[in-house]
Amino acid sequence: MKKILMLAGDFSEDYEVMVPWQALSMLGFRVDVVCPGKRSGEYIKTAIHDFEGDQTYTEKPGHLFRLTASFDEIRMQEYSGVYITGGRAPEYLRLNKSVLNIIHYAMNFLLPVAAICHGPQILATAGVLKGRKLTGYFTIKPDIEMAGGIWINAADDEAIQDNNLVTATNWMGHPSILRHFISLIGTSIIQ
Repeated sequence: MKKILMLAGDFSEDYEVMVPWQALSMLGFRVDVVCPGKRSGEYIKTAIHDFEGDQTYTEKPGHLFRLTASFDEIRMQEYSGVYITGGRAPEYLRLNKSVLNIIHYAMNFLLPVAAICHGPQILATAGVLKGRKLTGYFTIKPDIEMAGGIWINAADDEAIQDNNLVTATNWMGHPSILRHFISLIGTSIIQ
């Protein structure tokens, strides 16, 4: 069974944790959803971000999500890919040295890495975007460009792939980002 490491935290976007966890699990992957400072069985609070015609998304309380693995017990050599959730969590997860070490490992060993919405903020802080094409929620464009990334304006239902990295703007891009991600891992879905 291939294992996926999913990085999440309090106020990760609800759909951007729940949907990929459910979809990847359904496909037979073991998905270890972790958060720094928390152990397997503990919870994170999620937030629901909706697009309701305002200048940015609205935020509502989401669900409690039970973590499936302990952050301090991660062994990166066991994983076939890394999935970075979006929402507000990446703005503080990127300050954690262990999170950045995970990203360095994944990118150095060319593991498939998916990042959605605000997730690329972690990649920018890790310094792994120079010359890479990617997307995310539109407000992080300056972060990506200052980190040397090449910003791509993508449709909500589109994913951008650059070698081992695949990104999407928000949860509406789940079908595309998940399809690219599992393909990078070596799994395909009959269409």
